[in-house]
Amino acid sequence: MKNAGRIAVIGSSNTDMVVLTDKFPAPGETVMGKDFLMNAGGKGANQAVAAARLGATVAFIGKVGSDMFGQEAIRTLKNEGIDVTSVSTDSENASGIAQITIDGNGENCIVVVPGANNTLTENDIQNAAKLICDADIVLLQLEIPLATVVHAAKFACQKGKKVILNPAPATELPDDLFPNLYMVTPNETEIELLTGIRVTDQSTAKVAAEMMINKGVEVVIITMGTAGAYIHSANIQEHITAPKVQAVDTTAAGDCFNGALALALAESRDLTDAVQFANRAASIAVTRLGAQSSLPNKNELDD
Repeated sequence: MKNAGRIAVIGSSNTDMVVLTDKFPAPGETVMGKDFLMNAGGKGANQAVAAARLGATVAFIGKVGSDMFGQEAIRTLKNEGIDVTSVSTDSENASGIAQITIDGNGENCIVVVPGANNTLTENDIQNAAKLICDADIVLLQLEIPLATVVHAAKFACQKGKKVILNPAPATELPDDLFPNLYMVTPNETEIELLTGIRVTDQSTAKVAAEMMINKGVEVVIITMGTAGAYIHSANIQEHITAPKVQAVDTTAAGDCFNGALALALAESRDLTDAVQFANRAASIAVTRLGAQSSLPNKNELDD
């Protein structure tokens, strides 16, 4: 029986407003939607919930507005057993929201309005120092200010923590960030922005991953959707296939993958096993609608 890993997730909390439609509208076009729903979301909160449902001990560090969306976000995280003592409230900015449109193939396009997420500062990271120091893994994304991400990664690395960065949404990153990272987990779009390499197969994935390794990262895992994921470190270069499923909504697939991966690494699983576990978790999530509502629990993965 593996011990529950301790994970500190530093990132965003949003409310997702989801519209289902047969096809995405072209610019200037109006299409009729089929359904509407609201879900708790945000890459940081999604990853925290994914890890918690799979058995991790999770602390979430983030910021919400003083509105009903922020209050509901905190309540939802608490209900998942997540430590929210370092979720602070910004009285001047609204909570973050995401407008998500899902087409008939389960693909999505998303517009995020960060709101209070954009006011998470280096001071907030310092105020959460104990939670970071108590963690086995520190998990970051890019829906909070980049300066805060860089500071958090450096602080956690100095404390001897393994820092995972999911570099999403895609953006350029400063070179001084990479030596503080144990692992980066880009998808094909994100790795192309970071390296200039278009990843289409294992050989191009290897070239792109080696560029990231040369920047100071220990492990690169490139997620490739239905094609699975590619692992690259000093000791392993391997492509891991994903289970074949019928996707309904891919909204939180990457977040599910990262939360599951963080848990597996916190439990000291080897890289291949950890990625296989994360692939299985994400393959369940894409068969369901919504972000946090789609995330599987431990029993489903055990089965």
